[in-house]
Amino acid sequence: MENFEVLVVEGLKKSYGKVKAVRGISFTVNKGEVFGLLGPNGAGKTTTVEAIVGLIQRDEGQVLLLGMDPRESYFLVKSRIGVQLQVVNLFPRLTVLETLQLFGAFYTKRLSEWEILDMVGLSEKARSLVEKLSGGQLKRLSVGLALIGDGEVIFLDEPTSGLDPQSRRNLWEIILSLRKHGKTVFLTTHYLDEAEKLCDRVAIMDHGEIIALGRPRDLIAEHFQEKAIEIPRLMVGDVALLSSLPGVNRVSDDDEKITLYTRDLTRTFVAMSSFAEKKSLALDNVVVREATLEDVFLKLAGRRIRE
Repeated sequence: MENFEVLVVEGLKKSYGKVKAVRGISFTVNKGEVFGLLGPNGAGKTTTVEAIVGLIQRDEGQVLLLGMDPRESYFLVKSRIGVQLQVVNLFPRLTVLETLQLFGAFYTKRLSEWEILDMVGLSEKARSLVEKLSGGQLKRLSVGLALIGDGEVIFLDEPTSGLDPQSRRNLWEIILSLRKHGKTVFLTTHYLDEAEKLCDRVAIMDHGEIIALGRPRDLIAEHFQEKAIEIPRLMVGDVALLSSLPGVNRVSDDDEKITLYTRDLTRTFVAMSSFAEKKSLALDNVVVREATLEDVFLKLAGRRIRE
């Protein structure tokens, strides 16, 4: 089936008083892809999602979701999408199963509650009260609620935040399965490794603006032809000496590590080994890696995404 745009956003703006949360962003999302909106907390990701699905009124701009403006076709749009938000407000005295049954009743087309429970790993908690769930279990339930209506487009706002590593990977498998079955997934996250793993395309957002848009590997190739060498911060006192090593064209220095970006890994590593020998430093904890989306964000925004 030929892909087409299930979401078109043009010039979207939203302010809260003097705070400009979203500053005129534009992008499209194609049918059947996993699209990632990346950025740190406060970048405007959640505001963007809420404006797109019609939970808040946008100040300016156009939004077409499944060919409709959510402000004008609110209930019809809602019947064809699923939404998981960061803040989960559910009925505490209902069981997990009853909660899924309640939300499922809002849709004419729906998945089985037990299928959802199995997908999100909550089968053993089916008879448990919502108020007894842990934070991670609540997050998984909220994702299940977004899936119960078998929507064409699924919006997941920071779905893996607060999850343990195993639950996080299980959710990755769910997202990849949704794409395999032709669903479109709009994902927000500040985990850039997650975006590289899951997303066909990403928009990197900072201070309410989109600063980069494209396929992860294309964005990395556009901004980096270098390899990255990570050195524990405690090993090195004078960063300027590392900056002068052969092949190094940029250095990032934070509290935990120093990252050298080099176009000539062999020359840089040989020189660094000589430097370490003179300073009596061990290179046991030095890591050599390819550039990542984290590096792209650091280059464009001037800081790491979690700062």
